[in-house]
Amino acid sequence: MPVSLSPASPAVPLPTLTVAVLTKNEAHRIEHCLRSAAFADQIVVVDSGSTDDTVARARAMGAEVWVHDDWQGFGAQRNRLLAHASSDYVFFLDADEVITPALQEEIRANVRSARRAVWRIQWRMVVFGRELKFFRSQSKVERLFRRDMLREYVGAVHEQAVLHPEPDGAPVPRPLMRARLLHYSRETVRGSLEKMTQYAMLGAAKRAAQGQRGGVLRGLLSAISMFIRLYVFHLGFLCGGAGFVHCVFVSAEGFFRYVALDYDRASLASDIPR
Repeated sequence: MPVSLSPASPAVPLPTLTVAVLTKNEAHRIEHCLRSAAFADQIVVVDSGSTDDTVARARAMGAEVWVHDDWQGFGAQRNRLLAHASSDYVFFLDADEVITPALQEEIRANVRSARRAVWRIQWRMVVFGRELKFFRSQSKVERLFRRDMLREYVGAVHEQAVLHPEPDGAPVPRPLMRARLLHYSRETVRGSLEKMTQYAMLGAAKRAAQGQRGGVLRGLLSAISMFIRLYVFHLGFLCGGAGFVHCVFVSAEGFFRYVALDYDRASLASDIPR
């Protein structure tokens, strides 16, 4: 007996993905970063005023590049990325990060699921050309969003995502991806010093706006506790000299943040992006 076949249902288009990247003077590594994101349906770059070949190289890699050099903080720049994104999902990637093949597959699977969720990642840290293989990075950073769930980012530094409330009031699932994101955190001592200064001053300005107090003693307590936590409990001591220097830089940032909050308090308002 012949089999009756029902008309095929129209194909449902698969959800799409935008990879969104912030840059400033990243010509030496932007190609590596964007090449790892080539699987995305759209790559958007917001540049903060590079004076090197970052913009030209990103465009040559096929990215949509927008220059917003009126610096207002990391939160404002991520909001600009969001405004230029046109896909169903957005993965936020920094220029000093690389998506590994294993993480690519996991991102693809999460996007295909069409799930309403926010996915977090952890890093594989590379410092001064050496991967800190034994370092236990405990940071869990939100990176993959359904675009219609993400309202905005807030904060000049260590920015936070603000979501639209779910229609049924249910909590938003925040699963942790298994594969880790490769993070080239520190390439040179000079670059690390410049980064430490930027983050320490932005952090001090943020705390000054909140009315917090600073001081040398607070800075010392913050730095010592941070160093012990990273070097001992996160196993930085197993990562050689690179691991030691990394822990020193992170701890020193906390020290100078509280010192600047005390000694530079009168001028910190100018460091807060408007």
